[in-house]
Amino acid sequence: MASAQSFDSLRRSLENGRPAPVYALYGQEGYYIDVLVREFEKLIPEEDKQFAQFVFYAPETEPGRIIDQCRQLPMMTERQVVIVKECQSARADQLDKLRSYVEAPSDSTVLVLCWRGGEIKGASLKAALKKSAGAVAFESKKVYENNIPALVASYLRDKGLCADAKAMEMLRDYIGTDLSRLYNELDKLASILPPRAAVTPEVVERHVGVSRDYNSYEIVDAIAAKDAAKVFRIAEYFRANPKAAPLVMVGASIFGYFADLMVAWYAPDRSDRGIQEALGLKTSFQVRRFRQGLSYYPPFAVVEIIDAIRRFDVQCKGVGSRQDAADLFRDLLYHILTTDGSNAKRAANG
Repeated sequence: MASAQSFDSLRRSLENGRPAPVYALYGQEGYYIDVLVREFEKLIPEEDKQFAQFVFYAPETEPGRIIDQCRQLPMMTERQVVIVKECQSARADQLDKLRSYVEAPSDSTVLVLCWRGGEIKGASLKAALKKSAGAVAFESKKVYENNIPALVASYLRDKGLCADAKAMEMLRDYIGTDLSRLYNELDKLASILPPRAAVTPEVVERHVGVSRDYNSYEIVDAIAAKDAAKVFRIAEYFRANPKAAPLVMVGASIFGYFADLMVAWYAPDRSDRGIQEALGLKTSFQVRRFRQGLSYYPPFAVVEIIDAIRRFDVQCKGVGSRQDAADLFRDLLYHILTTDGSNAKRAANG
């Protein structure tokens, strides 16, 4: 049975020089597949690449040509690497012709099949990959906005740096889920900062170009404190600078806050320590905005607000509304700041 590996474990096995005979790389997130392909290319020394590394493009290459190359013994090296790109654009019946090789791969060849942005095609090939003891599968799953802060924290930790929550949200707002661009910016910060330094909002503002005063972290803080003047001041900045923070992402940050606030409302212990434990917050400082929210937003108001954010998200994507996103966002903010939850309460009481 083909084994499924994580990105980190697969990368480590390649760095340790222990490749399997066959790899299937597939999935929606192209960044990780690109990184792994570069790792496979490193298996062959630069001076040997011309006769031990071969790259084919599946849509324009006969499967027989790929199999013939895989069956050849490598010249002057212990192994050869054969990389087949763009499998997602090839016909399934053509890819199925690779089944015979996958079922009995050569020990001296590393075959890498890449479905960048897609699923594995070819029912027979897929069955062979699942059955083969020498095959490794890696699914590069789509990355969502709410995963970005954790990815940033992990990447910076590997670089010997750390970042606070606001800095991570600023990076997420500005860059989104473009991982190639995100990691390029993080590499730049790692090259600038000294070891064990902190990536702060000031650092992000200075070196990435994101405003530390106008971002989703600040607007959530302002909403938590029910500071209407600050809320609408940031909203106007977003209107004038649409690239600073996509409103769908800002809406997701606000949604996350109120979803957590609802958890806080029904936590068995609503002390600061109890809220911190219920929400899995790393520091007691993060409890502050939830303590404010408990003061300003009763449970039924939170229910109404969550429903309003969901409608905003759908309408912002063009479903059921032709209104400008900035106007929709302003309407959402007004609703958040003024609702008392009476509509949700009446609905609950029938």
